[in-house]
Amino acid sequence: MTTLLARPARRLTRRGLAGVAVLVLAGCAGPPVTPPPGPSSPSVPAASALATDASPEPDTASPLPPARPAWLEISAIGVRTGEVVDLGFQPDGSLEVPADAETAGWFTESPAPGEVGPAVIAGHVDYRKVPGVFHRLAELPRGAVVTVHRVDGWSVEFTVDRVERYPKAAFPTERVYGNTEGPELRLITCGGVFDRASGEYVDNVVAYASMVRTVRR
Repeated sequence: MTTLLARPARRLTRRGLAGVAVLVLAGCAGPPVTPPPGPSSPSVPAASALATDASPEPDTASPLPPARPAWLEISAIGVRTGEVVDLGFQPDGSLEVPADAETAGWFTESPAPGEVGPAVIAGHVDYRKVPGVFHRLAELPRGAVVTVHRVDGWSVEFTVDRVERYPKAAFPTERVYGNTEGPELRLITCGGVFDRASGEYVDNVVAYASMVRTVRR
């Protein structure tokens, strides 16, 4: 189990990536499990945890200022998370992982969802024989909507462009974490074959999505 880190002040840029060898998601441990029927629906943060207005403001496609994600939902694969936690680096330079199966985490050195650049949210495929929040991430179809609700009351909608799987030994750091022209999202989990010797999966699954609109609720 890893220790969650406080939010770093700096953000990754193409220059910053030069100092990062491989930013894989490690630590998806435990043998593969069969999820129970029906969507995964962990509890959602109380309304008091979000800054909301009485009436929604008009939709916009403009980038937003920084604000951390509060929770997210992906109806296409039955995901509705609880509170999103902060993730940083592990000592070996890999991406830190959430401490339980159902929690998703935001990599704090990536942009916030809605800012220009690739916001990174990670979660387990399974953990200690419990299906993870991103257990079905590899099934996510192109065009599916991912909605990230932020603590400042803005909700950011992304549509999925593609889902790819990479060996952890050949993880494309620049492709996943490199700068983008507009606000984008990366959802990351483990996948592929489960290596019982190491207790981990050999691959990472990455969903790429682009922002289509923001709504202030």
